[in-house]
Amino acid sequence: MAWLRKRGRRTFGLVAAASAALALTACSPDASDDGDSGDREAKYKRVIEDPHPRPADVIEAAGAPAGVVRSDDGSLLLTYDAGNVEDDEGPAAFAWRIVDPDGRTVAEHAEHTDAEAAPAKFKGVRGGFVRVPPGEGAEGVYALDTRGKRHKVTVTQTPLPTRPGDILLAEVEPALIYRPATRTAAPPAGVPDDAISLAVDERGTAWSLTQPLTEDPDRVVRQRDGRPLGSTVVPKPYAGGILAAQGGTAALSLIRGEGVRGLLVTTDGGGHWRTALGGGIPWKDLKRGPESLVLELLADGRLLVGEEGGRYWLADDRTNSAFHELKTPARFTSFTVDGTTLYGIADTTTATYDLVKGEGLWISRDGGHKWRRYEQRGQRPAVGWVLTESEK
Repeated sequence: MAWLRKRGRRTFGLVAAASAALALTACSPDASDDGDSGDREAKYKRVIEDPHPRPADVIEAAGAPAGVVRSDDGSLLLTYDAGNVEDDEGPAAFAWRIVDPDGRTVAEHAEHTDAEAAPAKFKGVRGGFVRVPPGEGAEGVYALDTRGKRHKVTVTQTPLPTRPGDILLAEVEPALIYRPATRTAAPPAGVPDDAISLAVDERGTAWSLTQPLTEDPDRVVRQRDGRPLGSTVVPKPYAGGILAAQGGTAALSLIRGEGVRGLLVTTDGGGHWRTALGGGIPWKDLKRGPESLVLELLADGRLLVGEEGGRYWLADDRTNSAFHELKTPARFTSFTVDGTTLYGIADTTTATYDLVKGEGLWISRDGGHKWRRYEQRGQRPAVGWVLTESEK
């Protein structure tokens, strides 16, 4: 899944105290904060300047979560960033909260950081969540179970052949996969040296976009368990962009000039490919550039295409030949998919003291026909842990 934004993060030391149970509650698209702007500004500044902020305070200051990921049991991990509003430098705060499938907060954590720190990102895995490395290499990778307990991840430089259940943590360069069964992170074996993008599906198939230094065209190469399975050429006059793969379906965005103009799609594991330049998506209306493209695959094989902060289209069926535009309750600054559930976040693109109209996490379980906003419902005690030095 992709991954959702604001600012923040740094050192880890967990103390989870009283926290809020979250619930899916119906909310109108016109929902907005009705608090006093000046009061929010004062509280916000106190939170980011606090050397030991409380998770609830960071979450209140941030407003919308910066990201959301789901574990295999339905637990959610939400991250929150409160950046420095006046400057790109200075104090900031970060928090995460784990919520069980029934909406109860089971663990949370907050830390003081600075505005220049890389945003903390996680991915949902079997049994919990894994921290995405904030930069090149595997430094900073660790796992959290669904109760919030931190576990060490063994990092090796020995490439691992991709297998079912492996999760892509970081694309090239350098690529990194995570194996939940052994809590091991390593480079994937068999990835071509000239690969510039990578996707790993639930079958353990690694899909690579290669870009030769010669005049040869880009290619999509696939392999599993370190063994090559075949490749296909990216049709001229296009260059390859973002890869997405799941359940035998794979898609590559096609770039021409400064914009995305279509998709290269297979629905039979790479046996046959077709170029999709229409299907109801007005490609020329995508103005934000290839780096803002959202390309996600639902578990049923349908593609979701759109732009951060813009419009989104969902395929009518797994053939991905026709798309319809989604009606969203607010302007989503980020969008991701888990299974067949859609998660959209409405937020500001830069840190502010005030909330925007409809700010928060919105969830749809029926393909975008109905949306509910994830909201705090009340205070309940949460399980708490304190990490010893040996566990950090």
